[in-house]
Amino acid sequence: MALPTGMQLKYWGVAGAVVLGGLWLLGDAILPFLVGAAVAYFLNPVAERLVRLGMGRVLATLLISAAMTGAVVAVGFLVIPRVVAQAVALFEAAPDGLQQVHRFLEARFPDSLDAESELSRALAAVGETIRSRGMELLEGVVGTARGVAGFVVFVVVAPVVSFYLLIDWPRMVARVDELLPRDHAPVIRQVAADIDRAVAGFVRGQLTVCMILAVYYAGALMLVGLEFGLVVGVVTGMISFIPWIGAIIGGALSIGLALYQFWGAPGMIGAVVAIFALGQFLEGNVLVPRMVGRSVGLHPVWLLFALSAFGTLFGFAGLLVAVPVAAALGVVVRFLGEQYRESALYRGREGEGRE
Repeated sequence: MALPTGMQLKYWGVAGAVVLGGLWLLGDAILPFLVGAAVAYFLNPVAERLVRLGMGRVLATLLISAAMTGAVVAVGFLVIPRVVAQAVALFEAAPDGLQQVHRFLEARFPDSLDAESELSRALAAVGETIRSRGMELLEGVVGTARGVAGFVVFVVVAPVVSFYLLIDWPRMVARVDELLPRDHAPVIRQVAADIDRAVAGFVRGQLTVCMILAVYYAGALMLVGLEFGLVVGVVTGMISFIPWIGAIIGGALSIGLALYQFWGAPGMIGAVVAIFALGQFLEGNVLVPRMVGRSVGLHPVWLLFALSAFGTLFGFAGLLVAVPVAAALGVVVRFLGEQYRESALYRGREGEGRE
């Protein structure tokens, strides 16, 4: 006999509270396992495709792991140090750049901008704030990566976890399916399949789009000779999963740097503008339709709230799970909404009469 609805809600509520409590208590200790699970989930479709082509699961996992290790090593040694160096240089150059803006305005508007004016003091304050806050942010990110994750964690533990999870993924899914409550197994499978499509479509697809855009923006901005083009391009691509935010921040920063660096050369400034115009066209008309498709999208405000809430509650580990959890909650909320619209509570006596 099935348990009463109230008792089921109680058990599921306790289970959810235990999961959230464990995430909060363990925090950064489970970070390598979250990273390993995320990598395994991301690469599982590749492994399944290789298996369908006739390759064994272990051999496919070994091949994928070798390719990923090579890519991570290449990025770690060739890209990340340059991005960090450019970020440091950009923050350090902010006060000097705003002083240049001050001199430019002073030369053209001498009466409205003097050393004691509000605008002059504001520009100086903004420059110092960017340098101090930017360096604090960068030091915090680097310090978190060293202190929380650690070199050994990301280089050894996370890849090992990912390797074993990728090998055992089909068996783990089958085992979880066996543990589902029999009365609700079909519904749970359907909701889980919808969540998988949403997470796979949005997270896997959008992450691929972000990486492509990061390479495109960084390469194109460096090609036209924009100073700090690498760090601006990488940051723009990585935050492009929030619609318009990446383009607005990256475009404003790039065009501002282009105006400062290429003043008097409108062709170069136009080239920077064209890079972002083309990037937006490719993102909206080619990359997102093909790689994200019609999967369940997430409202930008919901994404920002999820990142803020999970980051505040659970630290860096919370940031890793924020977007997948937000996508899953979106599916669950839609499912509950459909159940509500089919219930007597929503339809009332009129709905009962039609039945």
